Order: sequence, then structure tokens, then C-alpha cells
Amino acid sequence: MNKPPRKPNKATSATSSDDTLPDNQDLEENPATATITVSAVEVTELTQEEQSDRLHLERKVERAFFEAGKALMELRDRKLYRSTHKTFEEYCRDRFGHNRRQSYLLMDAAVIFDNLEQKCDRSDHILPTNEWQIRPLSKLDSDIQPEAWEQAVKSANGKVPSHRIVKDAVQRIMERTQVPNTYQLGEVCQILAKDNPELRGKGGCWGIVSHVGEFSCTVKTWDGEYTVGLQYLKSLNYLPAECEQMRVICDRISQVYSDSLEETVKSLLQLLGKVNRNRSQDLKRYSEKWVTEVVN
Repeated sequence: MNKPPRKPNKATSATSSDDTLPDNQDLEENPATATITVSAVEVTELTQEEQSDRLHLERKVERAFFEAGKALMELRDRKLYRSTHKTFEEYCRDRFGHNRRQSYLLMDAAVIFDNLEQKCDRSDHILPTNEWQIRPLSKLDSDIQPEAWEQAVKSANGKVPSHRIVKDAVQRIMERTQVPNTYQLGEVCQILAKDNPELRGKGGCWGIVSHVGEFSCTVKTWDGEYTVGLQYLKSLNYLPAECEQMRVICDRISQVYSDSLEETVKSLLQLLGKVNRNRSQDLKRYSEKWVTEVVN
């Protein structure tokens, strides 16, 4: 039988005679022929002036959230939005894309940052660089915040601590400073909003304790129920009969209050729900009759 003719072997070569690849041949097909050229880059030390400029610019970046919070507070307090928007919240949404929570978190963070800057040992210049890092500090009184921050810096080995490290430091302090809950069901208390953003607008409101927890109470106010930490409550020390009177008033206000009421009526109901100890006797004397008239 005749054998089929053999195909001639193709000659192969790692490189062409002039060490260049054919135009239609890719480097990946011929890795042996790839040449990598690395250029040496000379790294020069910063001058003393450049080092100063770098530190100054770094501080600007780190303080950006603080400056934003300060600016928002001034815009709000001076009502510089009033020519284009009815409310500060609408202005922030349209101008900066912020929802209400974002704007107030930045403003709260600016207050905390300012407190840390004034009271912390700044020899090593370890201060927060963003709002998220110091958000847990809002749960503490302003005089305790520096202690918690310094503990967090220590736990982070002298570096800027993360949100988790700060949160752990805050939790340790809260556990250390907790006092037994002595509030009783039906007791009349006043809410102390302090620097707690979750209680914004509730400072000075009175309420009736409806649940007693280990470290907090649920308080029924004129417009709903709120779970409040013990550090944000103050007993008005009413007698049992007075507490019962206030409970009846609270129930009546809650029954009639709604967003559909006229603004004047809403304002008066809010005023009744926000009263201090010195005005409480007038409240008990007149509110039941007034609320009954609103209902009718």
C-alpha cells in the first residue's frame, strides 16, 4: 500500500533575525520575545514648606464634614434658604441632595467634633475624619464624649479609630455609668433631648411612662410613644393623683391631635405637650376644659 506523502516540517524560531515580531503576531503569542522597559523615577524629599502645605491640605480634607456641618447650621439658623424654599429640609434636598437625616447628622457631627477639638489632648492631632466615625458619641453627654474618643484612639493604637472601635468605647462607658431604673409606670417625666439627634424636637416635652426597661423607658407623649434612655429623662415628681390627671390630659390630646388640624390648633396642642414644672399647674387647670372644647 502506498503511504500518503508526509507534510514537510515547519521551521520554527524563537525570534526573527532582526528581533522584531511580525506585524500580525501578538506579544501574548510570543512571550519569549516581550521586552519590558522600566524607567527609573527619582523620588525627591519634600521641602519643609511642602511638608507644611501637605499637612494643611490633609487637615482640610479631614475637616470637610465638620465644615459642611457648620455651614448647614448657619444656613439653617439664619434662614438663608427663605428666598427660594419654605423649609430648610426642602432646601437641603434640592441644593445638596440631602434627606433630612443626612443634614442633621452632619450638623450633630460638627457639634461633637468641635467639642473634641476643644477638650481632647491634641498633642498627636488625632481627630475624626468623617461623620460615621463619631456618630456613636451622640449617645453620650458632651462632657463624656472626649473620654470615649480618647479611649477609642488608644484602642486603635494611636490611629484614627473606626466606627466599630468608637462604638465599643461608648458601650463600655454606658455600661459603667448605668444606674438602676427607678421610674414607675404612670410616672410623669420630662424629656431632655440634650445632644441626642433621635430626640430632636422633643426637648421639654412631658410624657407618661408606659413601659419600664432595664436602661430605658417607653414614654407616651401628646403625639406618640418614644423609647428614651434614662439619661434623657427627668421625673417631675408628681403625686399619684397628679400623675393620673396628666395621664387623662395626655390621652385627650392624643385623641384630637392630627396633621389635618388647623395650624393654630396644632400649635396650641404642641404647647400643651411641651411644658415645664412651673407651668404644669396651669396646664392641669385649663387643658382638660380646652381639649374637650376642641373635641366638640
